[in-house]
Amino acid sequence: MIKIARTGAGFEKERLMAPFGFKGGYVTSTWQVSVYVESQTGEKGIGLGLQSVLWSDEQVFGKMKEAGGNAAMFLITQYAAERLEGMSFENPIQLLDEIFPAVYEYAKVVTGKKDLRKTFVLNALVPIDLTLWQLYAKEQGITDFDQMLPDFAKMALSCHQEKLAAIPLITYGMSVEEIRKEVEKGSFFLKIKIGCDPDGDKDPKKMLEWDKNRLTEIHWLLKDARTPYTENGKIPYYLDANGRYESKEQILELLEHAKKIHALDQIILLEEPFKEGSDIQVGDLPVRVAADESAHSDKDVAHLIELGYKECVVQ
Repeated sequence: MIKIARTGAGFEKERLMAPFGFKGGYVTSTWQVSVYVESQTGEKGIGLGLQSVLWSDEQVFGKMKEAGGNAAMFLITQYAAERLEGMSFENPIQLLDEIFPAVYEYAKVVTGKKDLRKTFVLNALVPIDLTLWQLYAKEQGITDFDQMLPDFAKMALSCHQEKLAAIPLITYGMSVEEIRKEVEKGSFFLKIKIGCDPDGDKDPKKMLEWDKNRLTEIHWLLKDARTPYTENGKIPYYLDANGRYESKEQILELLEHAKKIHALDQIILLEEPFKEGSDIQVGDLPVRVAADESAHSDKDVAHLIELGYKECVVQ
């Protein structure tokens, strides 16, 4: 057993070069969080994490705004770190499962939200998770990632990729000229944020029209662009809705528009189209659909598969 003697947590605020638009809102900065743990034997771990309040729970972001939401999330991280002091564990998975219920209850109080999305707490626990794995590896004398993997996860996580592709994120405010430059630099797979709230009034019709126009704008720019990394030579589009759509009819209208402008065959992934808990079947949509924020656990993933989701995005 590994016993934790001391912990600590801190953060640095990093201002973004430009507002980052997604999920119907904009963020202007990020909080870079660090967590420190030390065991009774003197071994240490330091875990880093990036807070993403808007991604985690847009209702908290709307209620507490950017600064308040980040402050709330950091308090949750700090609370979790403090709870670790004096605790013993055999592996990080067991310890995180043990503290999660109390941390989640604390988070509901801090945010004033009884139906707080678990994603909000899981985001706050990222640096906790990383620092515990570092401490665990040092205590066990592990120096290799594959050695660290539990038996049940070895098959899923032991694959070694020969090549990786960088995927630029096309946010609401990114200009067509900036997109052009990304492609000219060699980017060939674009993750495009949809679900914009152009007038800030949460009008779903305006959102849909904005998304149609944005897709048209990007496709018109890139329709003749070619890449050697796809079978048809075209630039693939990865649409990320972040749960902004309320109905299948809306999504079908967007995809029908994509078909009309001859962009449908370039949409190879549609991520998290509907709000969590919508239970909308997606298997019959004309594109591959992926889950992200709604995939909290293996049980969630099993249910999403039943709904027709083909992928889970791990970030």
